[in-house]
Amino acid sequence: MDRTANAIWKGDLKGGTGTLDTQSGTLKGTPYSFKARFEDESGKSGTNPEELIAAAHAGCFAMQFSHFLAENGTPATELDAKAVVTLVPGTGITGSALTVVGKVPGIDATKFGELAEKAKAGCPVSKALGAINVSLDARLG
Repeated sequence: MDRTANAIWKGDLKGGTGTLDTQSGTLKGTPYSFKARFEDESGKSGTNPEELIAAAHAGCFAMQFSHFLAENGTPATELDAKAVVTLVPGTGITGSALTVVGKVPGIDATKFGELAEKAKAGCPVSKALGAINVSLDARLG
């Protein structure tokens, strides 16, 4: 199974701009730029690679975790997963911090945490991010 995305970039690093398109059409002409990546913390000027990695990581983790919870006989009513990807200019991406709050009837906090750790380790995006620190904060809510 292959998934594709396309990036068009025009200009130099700081003054240039680009657009991203994905196979699904979810991103279509989505703008990205140096400003969106390094200067605009609000995220209003467009997307950036780190935001896209964070979305992929949160989504992958939530799906993997929901599978393990269902296998345990305690399917989640809701999982609110977030990933914060840290970029240090001049160094690169240094980490992805996963946070999940789950509504899971019939499970205790210890088992919830164990399955969350298993999902963190087993999620294909976590595996792909093996060169950086991936942390996890998991709690019932």
